[in-house]
Amino acid sequence: MDKVVRSAQEAVADIPDGATLAVGGFGLCGIPSVLIGALLDAGTHDLEVVSNNCGVDDWGLGLLLQARRVRRVIASYVGENKEFARQFLAGELEVELTPQGTLAERLRAGGSGIPAFYTATGVGTQVAEGGLPWRYDPDGGVAVASPPKPVDRFTVRGVEREYVLERAITADFSLVRAWQGDRAGNLVFRASARNFNPLAAAAGRVALAEVEHLVPVGAIDPDAVHLPGIFVDRVVALTPEQAADKRIERRTVSAGSTGGTS
Repeated sequence: MDKVVRSAQEAVADIPDGATLAVGGFGLCGIPSVLIGALLDAGTHDLEVVSNNCGVDDWGLGLLLQARRVRRVIASYVGENKEFARQFLAGELEVELTPQGTLAERLRAGGSGIPAFYTATGVGTQVAEGGLPWRYDPDGGVAVASPPKPVDRFTVRGVEREYVLERAITADFSLVRAWQGDRAGNLVFRASARNFNPLAAAAGRVALAEVEHLVPVGAIDPDAVHLPGIFVDRVVALTPEQAADKRIERRTVSAGSTGGTS
């Protein structure tokens, strides 16, 4: 089955207002910037976004935030995005902050058909007990807080301790970026771009992948496939210019240096 579509605009055309999106990437590494741009151009709004973070002020998901297209975010890191923090503290945006490993496992569970799981992360904190601010009111009070979660005791490797129940995450659509992909949707990711992209793709009912290098079916060694095409519904082949347009989240240079990043 050939899953390649003609453009990013065509790929996102049926994403409705109010949709839930699982968006891949780690910081600005491996973010589906072309699909995000197409969604921005489409005018789609009232979105709920599930992503490790929310881009920066002028790139990635930060562009949707600036345009006031996002109503709710499930993330683990506010990061370098000042507008994200401002909207949250001003009560303009609902944010469910989740421990990063828990967020990854919630996405993995959603893609695997597992409704919930127990983890030790967050036990004894507001993650389990509830009360984390999700939305503030205009006066700075908490308008919406996280609910308490079930906690139970289990013995693992001979040690009994408490674990908190976390629910899986699924999304209406997934937006991801791959280094290489074929026309059947088999994808390969590079380095840190592999952290959240495969998880986000699998968690979406409809997965859209922008691909830097499109290759024929059979060109990718089956052992090298990071995400099988069964999880991918649409593939957008990027131009060389689109593939090369990547940003650095934070540039750090030493005293007296003229370059270098970290």
